[in-house]
Amino acid sequence: MRRAAIGLALLLGAALGGLAPPIARAQPPAAPALAVPPLVAELSQRRIEITTGFTGADILVFGSTERLIGEASDEVLVVATGPPQPMVVRRKIRVLGFWMNGPSATFPQVPGFYAIAGTRPAWQMLPEDVRQSGRLGLDALPLRALGAQGPAFRAALLELKKGAGLWVEDTAPVEVSGGRLFHVRVPLPATVTPGTYRVEVLLVRARRIVARQELDFEVVRVGAAARIADVADTAPLLYGLTCIVLAGLAGWLGSVLFRRS
Repeated sequence: MRRAAIGLALLLGAALGGLAPPIARAQPPAAPALAVPPLVAELSQRRIEITTGFTGADILVFGSTERLIGEASDEVLVVATGPPQPMVVRRKIRVLGFWMNGPSATFPQVPGFYAIAGTRPAWQMLPEDVRQSGRLGLDALPLRALGAQGPAFRAALLELKKGAGLWVEDTAPVEVSGGRLFHVRVPLPATVTPGTYRVEVLLVRARRIVARQELDFEVVRVGAAARIADVADTAPLLYGLTCIVLAGLAGWLGSVLFRRS
């Protein structure tokens, strides 16, 4: 009787144990979702080669944004700058019927190349103080002159650079495709100087710069153009004499051919 009671108790315990809830097992933590960067940009090429027949080139800047691009959402600004260089602006004066160099202004550090474009002009997208401090626009460049002062020399420098195609502002807007993709072409004239150029892509949201990406590309001389530039830099006297001799030979050859015809 006692053995039967013990056996019944064991069976009942086993049955109740089967009905108990299983012990919870620790689950591995879920992998965090990958964050989408608000701005991704790239260049079509990172090297521009200047040869003897170089007539200019275009750099394509393209990318995408996390949000839709539009006037009420994200907007994009693209700024390209070249190596800084000194510039001298001289005023011509007439003395006794002859034109001579008059007062001059030296600008010690001006960008050799500057281009800016956006989905809208920068002055429509950003507060004036942000635009000026960020040098976003030709009128925001810090052009400080040594020597003769006055806005006329600054205006003359602007006209010279714009006329040469070296300073460009809003000639073509940043184009948008599919709501989030953007692209713009930065034109480089034939007169660009060798060096490292920087492209800065800015993401503007609610009149604030919320993201930026910096990209670089190189402009280099190659072939005969590089050798000629080296001679002009290292031996300017030899370079000048060679140019005079070649010009004289070309004139002499032209006169001979003209007489024969």
